[in-house]
Amino acid sequence: MPQLMRTSNPTLNDRVFRGQPMAYGEAMTVQGTVNKTGILLLLVMVTAAFAWHTAYSGNVLAVMPLMWIGLIGGMIAAFVTMFKMDWAPVTAPIYALFEGLALGGISAVFDMRFHGIAFEAVCLTFGVMFVLLLIYKSGMIRVTQKFRMGVFAATGAIMLFYLVEMVLGFFHVGLGPMNAVNGSGVIGIGFSLLVVGIASLNLVLDFDFIDRGAQMGAPKYMEWYGAFGLMVTLVWLYLEILNLLAKLQSRD
Repeated sequence: MPQLMRTSNPTLNDRVFRGQPMAYGEAMTVQGTVNKTGILLLLVMVTAAFAWHTAYSGNVLAVMPLMWIGLIGGMIAAFVTMFKMDWAPVTAPIYALFEGLALGGISAVFDMRFHGIAFEAVCLTFGVMFVLLLIYKSGMIRVTQKFRMGVFAATGAIMLFYLVEMVLGFFHVGLGPMNAVNGSGVIGIGFSLLVVGIASLNLVLDFDFIDRGAQMGAPKYMEWYGAFGLMVTLVWLYLEILNLLAKLQSRD
């Protein structure tokens, strides 16, 4: 597979189409992937609304088990989808349902502290997606190999930072620089802006990847896989925007 198919999204990289049979009947299309993405978004909204209602029903602790079920279930479904791409028509909707539980619970917890923050984060996430889609379609952003590698390296660095932070947190070890990036100071807000920017650029790579998959005549089930990969990036972007807004409102 040419290097041009690479994307920093681990679910949508150049290895995905390697060895996949090209379709002789119905093949992957951009419109089909858009339709599947819409279905996944609706599924996320259904379970997110359930978790949100649970949190606001009077006992916020009741939503915690739902959040953990969503996080763990979503992670398992994501890994299964990544390794069994032809299962995506089943596992991608399951991922969306689990992810909705996690996002609904997390959003409710943030919203209880900063009223209206979840709605703002949702609007900004979709706003960023549509603006970048228009920019991508207009050709203002050229997805070159250097662009891909730059985003890939930046995303990998962020994931490594989060992994180190998680491991240190497990052992209750804190470092000054890490505390600073998680705070609401200039460093913390600057770091969140950087991460939001990198997450946004991953959307551009995902759009390009889906375009190329459709041009290559990938199997029809890859529409579900492409929608799943796009959802992974959207979830990441939403959580980073939510965190950024929380930091900004903490300064008021």
